[in-house]
Amino acid sequence: MDELPENLVWEILGRIRKTGDRNSVSLACKRLYELDNEQRISLRVGCGLDPANDALASLCNRFPNLTRVEITYSGWMSKLGKQMDDQGLSILSGYCPLLSDLTLSYCTFITDMGLRYLASCSKLSALKLNFTPRITGCGILSLVVGCRSLTILHLIRCLNVNSVEWLEYLGKLETLEDLSIKNCRAIGEGDLIKLGPSWRKLKRLQFEVDANYRYMKVYDRLAVDRWQRQWIPCENMQELSLVNCIISPGRGLACVLGKCRNLEKIHLDMCVGVRDSDIVSLAQKSSNLRSISLRVPSDFSLPLLMNNPLRLTDESLKAIAQNCLMLETLRISFSDGEFPSFSSFTLNGILSVIQNCPVRELALDHVYSFTDVGMEALCMAQHLETLELMRCQEISDEGLQLVSQFPRLHVLRLSKCLGITNGGFRTLIGSYKLDLLAVEDCPQISERAICGAARSISFRQDLSWMY
Repeated sequence: MDELPENLVWEILGRIRKTGDRNSVSLACKRLYELDNEQRISLRVGCGLDPANDALASLCNRFPNLTRVEITYSGWMSKLGKQMDDQGLSILSGYCPLLSDLTLSYCTFITDMGLRYLASCSKLSALKLNFTPRITGCGILSLVVGCRSLTILHLIRCLNVNSVEWLEYLGKLETLEDLSIKNCRAIGEGDLIKLGPSWRKLKRLQFEVDANYRYMKVYDRLAVDRWQRQWIPCENMQELSLVNCIISPGRGLACVLGKCRNLEKIHLDMCVGVRDSDIVSLAQKSSNLRSISLRVPSDFSLPLLMNNPLRLTDESLKAIAQNCLMLETLRISFSDGEFPSFSSFTLNGILSVIQNCPVRELALDHVYSFTDVGMEALCMAQHLETLELMRCQEISDEGLQLVSQFPRLHVLRLSKCLGITNGGFRTLIGSYKLDLLAVEDCPQISERAICGAARSISFRQDLSWMY
């Protein structure tokens, strides 16, 4: 090994991806050990750090060129030793001058003081916090003031972040490109407007309100009327995900939907107030849309916030079919399948998207309007490669047998479908048309009956959902 050129050794080490393999190689000889120490740029540690701060200091001293660090304490118990605390973040900021990407998960000993230490990391561009309950808005503010190159910020279940001055400061910096806020109870939809000029740079936004907390506020009409009409420039947005949000007509997040000219992926999950006009405006502006996922609240869970009905109809799907000619993924789900007559989308609306767009992946959950007639229509779907049917109880064996006639289908997933029995796989047995067949929690299907229906088969049976 001593005779190999250094650039060749670097190339060899660079091709070893697994951490365990890298660790083994570094023990082969002193030269590989030293080169690995110099080349290692990422580190992932957690419950095995004991004593945490001393062990972290040793690792950071060994690997001086770390740029990406992930510290996770998922599954931690007190008998595993004390977690890393604020002093650990002080060690990171002092020993890792190149640190640019940091993820902290379930670090319950970290406080605002730790984030103040991180403020000295001038190269930090990505910070992801998952369940760090002692951190507040003050700590986030001190960090963003120091780390002026921050482009990615994820806050997940940070329950004590109850001020948003940091959001306004980030808006003035105009550096943020990826923002994810999930289940931070004190941060509401209206607070997002504080991003101000940063909406221009933002490429990815994920915003999720805690479901229980959302339902506590949704009946307050004043919370909806308080939205200020704003012009939001977000033409660089490529990915948008909104969960349990309130969409007020012509205000706030509704403005975002109609301003995303370069949007490629959108996910709307249980967003109360979304109207056909919102989806139509989105479809007309977002001709590059490649993926759309809609999880629609049932009519019985919607509060009476406005006089007009809030449910989406086929008008939305037809607008998508006419304008989003690059769409490859369509996912439709209803929150409550006990009232099939109230399904917003009809079979014709769904098929209009399949017929006009090059849809490769179709997923339907609780969509009672999709029947054997829909399966017959899919025989003409020239682009469809993946089909997922979950709780689609109107599909029978006759419909499933048509899968053998789908031109390009390779993956089929079935979950909680009551109308399909072993007989539905008759045309697939021995054909090996499918690369993957996954069957989960379908009471009338046995594992033995689907043997030979695909090259790879996944089967699981748990019927507790029925009782």
